[in-house]
Parts: sequence; structure tokens; C-alpha cells
Amino acid sequence: MSRKRHSTDQIISKLRRADVELGKGKKVPEVCKLLDITEQTYYRWRQKYGGMQPDMVKELRTLQKENARLKKMVAEQALDMEILKEASKGNW
Repeated sequence: MSRKRHSTDQIISKLRRADVELGKGKKVPEVCKLLDITEQTYYRWRQKYGGMQPDMVKELRTLQKENARLKKMVAEQALDMEILKEASKGNW
């Protein structure tokens, strides 16, 4: 199997297709071969994206972006505070 990255939309669609195939009575290894993914990837995706709908994926993306932005703001603020502490010591 070739190694490639899948978008979240592709992952959700492959998981839906896997559900359909599993409903038809196929086993997980057969479904994974059909979807061109490993079993490990299937179970990892199932754990992370299990019952998500496409609109939930969009919300997840926006929350992840906002979280990254907030983490950056906190890091910058902590750095500014450290600089001010160092400057107020008067070691010059």
C-alpha cells in the first residue's frame, strides 16, 4: 500500500463506506483492502472520527485553528511577562 495523507473529508467518506461494507457482512481485513488502508489505520480513524458527520468535521477544524491561535497568544504573553520581569530586576 502506498503511503499518502487523507483529508478529513476523505476519512469520513471512507469510514462511511466501511460501515456499508461491514453491514453487508464483510470482515474488517477485506474492507481495509477494499479501501486501500491498513487495519491499524482503520481502527485509529474509527477511534478519532467514529460517528462524525461532515459538518462536525468543519467545526472540529475551526476549533483546532482557534486553539492553536490561543496557545500562541498565551506563549507570547508568557514571553512578554518574562522579559518584563528580567527588565525590572535592574541588572544593568
